[in-house]
Amino acid sequence: MQIFGFFGSILGYLLWALFYVFKNFGVSIIFFTIIIRFIIFPFSIKQQKSMANTARLQKKQKEIREKYANNRQKANEEMQKLYQKEGVSPTGGCLTSIVPMLIMLGIFYSVAYPLTNTLHINGDVVSNATNFINALPGHTVSAGGMAAYDQIALVKILADSKSLVGLLFSGNDIANIEMFINGFNFAGFNLLETPSAYGFVSFYILIPILCFVSSVGAQLVTMKINKTGQGQQGCMKVMMIGLPLFSAYISFNVPAAVGFYWICSSVFSLIQAIIMGKFFGPNMMIARNEAQHVALLEQQEAQVQYSYAPAYGDSKKNKK
Repeated sequence: MQIFGFFGSILGYLLWALFYVFKNFGVSIIFFTIIIRFIIFPFSIKQQKSMANTARLQKKQKEIREKYANNRQKANEEMQKLYQKEGVSPTGGCLTSIVPMLIMLGIFYSVAYPLTNTLHINGDVVSNATNFINALPGHTVSAGGMAAYDQIALVKILADSKSLVGLLFSGNDIANIEMFINGFNFAGFNLLETPSAYGFVSFYILIPILCFVSSVGAQLVTMKINKTGQGQQGCMKVMMIGLPLFSAYISFNVPAAVGFYWICSSVFSLIQAIIMGKFFGPNMMIARNEAQHVALLEQQEAQVQYSYAPAYGDSKKNKK
């Protein structure tokens, strides 16, 4: 978890800079997500290219496996020759998958831990403030029993009892926190409030609903574009609904800022999937890769020096 906290701390500087400009956490999250999506977009393109390369070689790979079904070592050797000949790396998509994942988890840690990762307040100071408030009668720093979101719950307590800010913090931290706690109202929502505190018949129920709908929608569109939904096993279908339901449940029981971030992330993921499908769809990428491969082979053939080798009949005529 420390590595995700490290990425969250780095990305937190960007989130804090945006908040400093807009003075609103909701607007900051929107622009924050857009910027991060632009940053990881090249990785998404490379991942799509890697998937296209893999799809292009599937038929040849199947032939090798069938031909050397009883000789695994030979099959592996032929696979390596195939990759080398086609200019494809079997692990080419790993890095392009890992880097975006680290960045996206870093975003989550920036949002979920705003005091230490966005405002960059010392962790011990935040921990001491939490312990102090928990010791006060009638006060508990808790986000629905989920410790990962306690810092947002702490921000809400500080917003409700602003006199505690000067008591628990010092120096520049006081000015930053006072500015921060005034910027959580967005589109009629107080992003520090927990939807479950208002029940199912309130405006805040839109947060978990939109969280679920946007997540399922992004998955469906992505699968349709990449044509990965056909023949999907039952357990995968359950996961496709189960994970968004779990996210909706969490967003119902934690401060709305978390659910709002998930909604933004899913919506921009959906937009990215549509753009990728339009300009970098699987069929289009396979066609481009095939064209590039043919061009590469022609270029390699053109570099081979031509040498004249007379036919046997021609050499006999020359001797006469």
